[in-house]
Amino acid sequence: MTEATRILVLNAGSSSVKYQLIDMVDGSRPAVGLVERIGERGGRLLHTPAGGERRESVRAFPDHWAALQAVAQELAADGLGLDSPELAAIGHRVVHGGMRFTAPTRITDEVLTEIRRLVPVAPLHNPANIIGIEVARALRPDLPQIAVFDTAFHTTIPEHAARYAIDTAVADEHRVRRYGFHGTSHQYVARATARLLGRAPEEVNVIVLHLGNGASASAVAGGVCVETSMGLTPLEGLVMGTRSGDIDPGVIFHLHRVGGLSIDEIDDLLNRRSGLLGLCGDNDMREIIRRTEAGDQAAELAFRAYVHRLRKYLGGYYAVLGHLDAVAFTAGVGENAAPVRAAATAGLEELGIAVDPELNSVRSGEPRLISPAYSRVAVAVVPTDEELEIAQQAYALVRTS
Repeated sequence: MTEATRILVLNAGSSSVKYQLIDMVDGSRPAVGLVERIGERGGRLLHTPAGGERRESVRAFPDHWAALQAVAQELAADGLGLDSPELAAIGHRVVHGGMRFTAPTRITDEVLTEIRRLVPVAPLHNPANIIGIEVARALRPDLPQIAVFDTAFHTTIPEHAARYAIDTAVADEHRVRRYGFHGTSHQYVARATARLLGRAPEEVNVIVLHLGNGASASAVAGGVCVETSMGLTPLEGLVMGTRSGDIDPGVIFHLHRVGGLSIDEIDDLLNRRSGLLGLCGDNDMREIIRRTEAGDQAAELAFRAYVHRLRKYLGGYYAVLGHLDAVAFTAGVGENAAPVRAAATAGLEELGIAVDPELNSVRSGEPRLISPAYSRVAVAVVPTDEELEIAQQAYALVRTS
């Protein structure tokens, strides 16, 4: 009898579906792919089987049902169909799990109802996640469907750190508190950093800097998250590609009362037209670095603002942890932008943090240390793998339930 050792990981967005089929025996990917522009003209499906050529299909995908049916057909064409006896479960990325979902969870009607209840605090993400779940359950109603929540890793944050200093009755009524996001990435990278140091996660305090178009920081003490930069929504914290990060709440009142902007216009401004894009017109760090090196003052301002906020969180989380073993850079900017890593850590030798310029300049897809041997705190570049983290959590739940 064939053993079921494969997990199909689905990440359903509002107009896209990313997927990876992962074999848990060796971590290999028999297939990866993406469907984009769902519900729009000119949809596209990219599918790459292991050891094969990437296939591209350009056609309309009117909804997620059509998109996931197309994914199933592509997998079947490679002998990897959803009816395969090797498929153990489907793992779904769900952005917001509130305080109820603190671990990977087998999806039932009751669980799906609770995920729907969380839509008001994740209106951009949970609805798309729900659609992906519903379609996958319809396609394979007999197969375990596992939800892995972005917020789950951060539910260990102490109450005094998770609470905002507002009226508790109002906060409780509307579920206002720090939830944090990118949890699967922070969890994976914290564990991988400990492994890179040859130590158990329980022995390591690490600050994880997940720097992509969305960016967040976390303080992880012995494998447990004790603080993170994103809050009720993914808007709080670091300067990001298009999001402002931390801002005086009074700015919102000022823009509404004095500037005449509606709440929706302010929401759009802070989430989609701020951050690096708002400061210099670009949200691609590669272009910002190029422009900075060419003497562009707007780009230099954006770069310096980005790094300044990063350093504030780095120092603050060092204080929260008390003892620090490692700083880990991850995600698109964190893994690839050496100037960001250099600037974020410059002048911190008194804190035991230093970066070796030669090691920092090396480009690699492997986890690596970029700090000199004498450094008291290890500085690492650790490629994140959220899909593998989701697969591992889903597989562990299926194996033990």
